[in-house]
Amino acid sequence: FTLGVKQLIVGVNKMDSTEPPYSETRFEEIKKEVSSYIKKIGYNPAAVAFVPISGWNGDNMLEVSEKMPWFKGWAIERKEGKADGKCLIEALDAILPPSRPTDKALRLPLQDVYKIGGIGTVPVGRVETGLLKPGMVVVFAPANITTEVKSVEMHHEALTEAVPGDNVGFNVKNVSVKELRRGFVAGDTKNNPPKGAADFTAQVN
Repeated sequence: FTLGVKQLIVGVNKMDSTEPPYSETRFEEIKKEVSSYIKKIGYNPAAVAFVPISGWNGDNMLEVSEKMPWFKGWAIERKEGKADGKCLIEALDAILPPSRPTDKALRLPLQDVYKIGGIGTVPVGRVETGLLKPGMVVVFAPANITTEVKSVEMHHEALTEAVPGDNVGFNVKNVSVKELRRGFVAGDTKNNPPKGAADFTAQVN
């Protein structure tokens, strides 16, 4: 039910507008109600930081607010360990970065293909899984075009390897711009290259 969102922070905003302002009672009331709701949809409230904030005044955003002395801080427990803090930024810093699926086979859906003078054909896209390296022989599905990767660039800098999450452009040998198009998927010829399927199972949310 959480659409793949595994970690959550609840910032209880507009604490300056409660009656009376910065009311502990109102914060606890909201915390109780929201905890009950997020539990129903699949989150463990013990792993969710609840932070009373005022975005307008900056209370408990980057620094501890003197207007809520009753708030002793947030604390969370999860299987990867515990974390605690006082402000929203600390809760953001406590979010665990996702592991990158570098061990899986290369899958890079093309977002566009460019012809760059003096360089040649440059497909562009984001590495979803696996690694892309210069010298690798890739295949583009579904057209089944095979070619060697001459170089890989991100933000105009050459890379020795691109990892999942990287938006890259890569120069390929002996393939014209007309042969490739948006939506093709690049894979490694030596490691489970992408191929057509008669059917597939999908989870649609």
